[in-house]
Amino acid sequence: MKPYDVQVRGAGLVGPALALSLARIGLRVALVAEDAAPERRGSDVRAFALNAASVALLRGLKVWDALPAHATTAVHEMRVEGDAPGAALEFSSWEQRVGELAWIVDAAVLERELAAAVRFAPHVTLVTGAQAAAAGAPLTAICEGKSSATRDAHRVPLDRRPYGQRAIAARLVSSQPHGNTAHQWFGSPDVLALLPFDAPQPQASYALVWAVPDARADALLALDDAAFNAALMHATGGAAGALQVTGERVAWPLSRALATRWCGPGWVLLGDAAHVVHPLAGQGLNLGLADVAALTAVLAAREPWRELGDEKLLRRYARERWLPTRAMVEVTDGLMQLFAHPTPLVRELRNRGLSLVNRLTPIKRWLTAQALDS
Repeated sequence: MKPYDVQVRGAGLVGPALALSLARIGLRVALVAEDAAPERRGSDVRAFALNAASVALLRGLKVWDALPAHATTAVHEMRVEGDAPGAALEFSSWEQRVGELAWIVDAAVLERELAAAVRFAPHVTLVTGAQAAAAGAPLTAICEGKSSATRDAHRVPLDRRPYGQRAIAARLVSSQPHGNTAHQWFGSPDVLALLPFDAPQPQASYALVWAVPDARADALLALDDAAFNAALMHATGGAAGALQVTGERVAWPLSRALATRWCGPGWVLLGDAAHVVHPLAGQGLNLGLADVAALTAVLAAREPWRELGDEKLLRRYARERWLPTRAMVEVTDGLMQLFAHPTPLVRELRNRGLSLVNRLTPIKRWLTAQALDS
């Protein structure tokens, strides 16, 4: 008999969440910790926008309520602007009849609290990569991220398309309160997002995610803080106040990727090992946590005689997650391509489209529902 029911490979965010979720249904889990991906070494200034479903999952794992107040910020308003005057799309939690449009969470703090929960979970054992061979299990859940070596060892076909862009992340302080409002500018081809945050300065901070072509990323990263602040003010037009970067700026390459096979006998893919999307919609971690919820439900509902690693069982999970994930990959890719297109006619049409959708409340409510439930 193998010592564990499931071996989870990947100790970032999705891996520990899965380990805790599977332990809650009584499975014995070995969580294999590997080194962080190269683009995440050093200070972690990332922040994630989490939808209601992701927050509910983390709350059920007893992680969400353990997060300090400064690490989570509710989004009540969102303004998306095109690259022409007056082209804008606005959302509000009041208009959409929800408590929050999203929650912004500090990635480093969330990772720390997940790790703490794992240490106290009675059915989860943390093992190092060198110990993985001895931590045998009938099912291996691969959550190692977009550069997963275990996925590659299974020769999984991967539809990967680099964007020739990098995302720059940083923490900012503003001269004016954020008002729980998220901002996004589509600058053709830049996409700049300001996510309201309460650290380092309560009610007046933002987490920055700025997707730019590689050459522009090099130029922005080479600027000193004062020049970078000036570039931010030019890109935002001062709509979020006078912005000042605090601390380190980090960057990583952007691509879209979708594994064409999500499971096989004794293994299954989750999170960025299965799919990678452009950050313009803020859905990357939401997709990974939705994978966690779906796989846990499938394993919990399995027939008593069926093995955990049975490929027919794992295909149930893959079928459930394939269509919504493929849709999100295509939508984010389509939006990126649309707003990067330089043709004047396309530019006019996309900006008119933003203004039109902004006047159609039922469509906005439908869009919000899709984001909240992804």
